[in-house]
Amino acid sequence: MYEEYYSFKELPFNVTPDPRFLYRSRSHRDALAYITYGIFQKKGFIAVTGEVGVGKTTVVNAFIDLFQPSLETAFVFTTKFPFDQLLYLVCNDFGLEVEGMNKVQMLMALNKFLISQYEKNRNTVLIIDEAQNLSPEVLEELRMLSNLETRDRKLIQIMLVGQPELEKMLNLNEMRQLRQRIPGICHIPILNRDDVEKYIQFRIKVASVNGQGPAFTSEAINEVFHYSGGTPRLINILCDRVLLLGYVMNVHNFDSRIVREGIRELESKEIT
Repeated sequence: MYEEYYSFKELPFNVTPDPRFLYRSRSHRDALAYITYGIFQKKGFIAVTGEVGVGKTTVVNAFIDLFQPSLETAFVFTTKFPFDQLLYLVCNDFGLEVEGMNKVQMLMALNKFLISQYEKNRNTVLIIDEAQNLSPEVLEELRMLSNLETRDRKLIQIMLVGQPELEKMLNLNEMRQLRQRIPGICHIPILNRDDVEKYIQFRIKVASVNGQGPAFTSEAINEVFHYSGGTPRLINILCDRVLLLGYVMNVHNFDSRIVREGIRELESKEIT
């Protein structure tokens, strides 16, 4: 609605995990480096945690965008399944025809696929989102899945992405065999106040036709930070509402008053 008014080529504060809009704070750069290291050093398992809306999936998508030519990836977003059903989803996302196969047959088909990717010098990566919902039994099966290997390297790299509860689960005594295979757990924290300001400026610049756009005063940034707590998803929701208000009010620069009005509208919407 307001794209033309602000000279945007697209909306700057969508909540979809678009890697083009990844603001690389220090923690997000560290997470990207951790993922890159774990995958290309064939560690077998890596784990990324963070609160809801902190940008975990966006970092993962940025990694895929950077190295897509050398990757074969599968995404699993539904994790409250027994391992057999999870394995079916994995095979299906890799493009394997496994309909009607039992667990052993699916594992054989997957192993054949992994060997073919290895021969093509491609890195096969399984990404499991919302991994905090996996049961200990499924995690143990995944540990065994990572045993598919040649004499010198793992055939599949498994990336566990989840909320902080995932780290707590991996540190349980019963998970110690799996935990020993993970080279540290990368935690992405929320943004601090300075990063919130840079985050907003960065997304506006990316979305702008000419690299410029509306501006937020320092006091307005403070209001955004206090409302969002530094969580990118909440920043996006609030800033999108503020831009809409600015469009209606015919203003291009936003002060704390407009941001507070956006907060009131969002909170009123939540109540109703």
